[in-house]
Amino acid sequence: MTSSGNRTTGSTTESTGTTGTTGATTIGNGITVGIGSLPHRDLDAGIRFALDATSIPTVPSLPKRSPAEGLIVQAMLGIEGVTVGQYGAISVDVNRIEPLAPVTTDLQHDAYAAVARFLELAAERHAVQPLDAVKWQIVGPVTLGGALLRAGVPVQDAYDVAVRAVRSHVQSLLDAVDVALPGVRQLVFIDEPDMVDLTDAHFPIAPDVAIDLVSGALAAIESRGLSGLHVCGDADWPTLMATGPQILSLPVGPSIVEAAGYLQQFLARGGIVAWGAVPTDGPISTTAERPWRELTQLWCQLVERGCDHVLLRTQCIVTPECGLGVHSPSVAERVHRITAEVSRRVHDQATATRFVLGA
Repeated sequence: MTSSGNRTTGSTTESTGTTGTTGATTIGNGITVGIGSLPHRDLDAGIRFALDATSIPTVPSLPKRSPAEGLIVQAMLGIEGVTVGQYGAISVDVNRIEPLAPVTTDLQHDAYAAVARFLELAAERHAVQPLDAVKWQIVGPVTLGGALLRAGVPVQDAYDVAVRAVRSHVQSLLDAVDVALPGVRQLVFIDEPDMVDLTDAHFPIAPDVAIDLVSGALAAIESRGLSGLHVCGDADWPTLMATGPQILSLPVGPSIVEAAGYLQQFLARGGIVAWGAVPTDGPISTTAERPWRELTQLWCQLVERGCDHVLLRTQCIVTPECGLGVHSPSVAERVHRITAEVSRRVHDQATATRFVLGA
């Protein structure tokens, strides 16, 4: 398998602002999507919040409602030799692990309760007020392979099973969304938290192997939707960009500055950056001032290193930094309110920039 870093393409649809529930929405110009988990214990409350919280409605996981909704549990469900208990406990029979065995995606299982209910309520809304796009996420093969490895599966089998499982789940979920929401564009983020340690000397696979694994998962998405790669933490960003995502989701922080040249190449190819602009760890902001200041200061540093200031603003999505599953619903509401305010400011700047340039 070869790296496919040249696959990146952007969106060309016309924008109606930052509202993703009516008309067509440009994937950029500061629109918002959610990241990962929400803290709601009530299924319908969590899904209704997710439908309204962001420009593009985002399928959440609700781990406080059920531990079975963890991303690792969802991905392991359906793998031969893996048993998922009622409350998300995982049991792996190493002797039954078979890399070529088919993988099933049981949307009736409790692990996918939020996905199933989101599709039901989104379909009801779509019938009255058409949706342009939805976003969902699934754990990637590097992180899933690491979980299988820690469960005792030999390294080669662990990653072979992981890549097959992720591709199978991706296709099943793409199908499910297409059936429930025909004609609605899908943004699919591969979530790879383990890739923050990719360059560590003790990481179980080489960086080029990880690139190929993730690149294959992204390629499985791109014939039917926009592919994204999310890593919540400081990582080797050139390596992540080499996997070829159409959208790169990363936290606002200084580590990306050293990769400014690679980021400019990514943007020039039409790549979109989902900036995790609102912190979800440590003290939670009460206003948009600090997240906005940190985002714009980072952009200034990137421009000084050669990034195009227009592309930074127009090929831009705004998100919370990471998932919100460990917080409370009131904190989730605050984080998304701040995210929306940062989005409004980015959109205003992007619109002004395009106007000045006559775009």
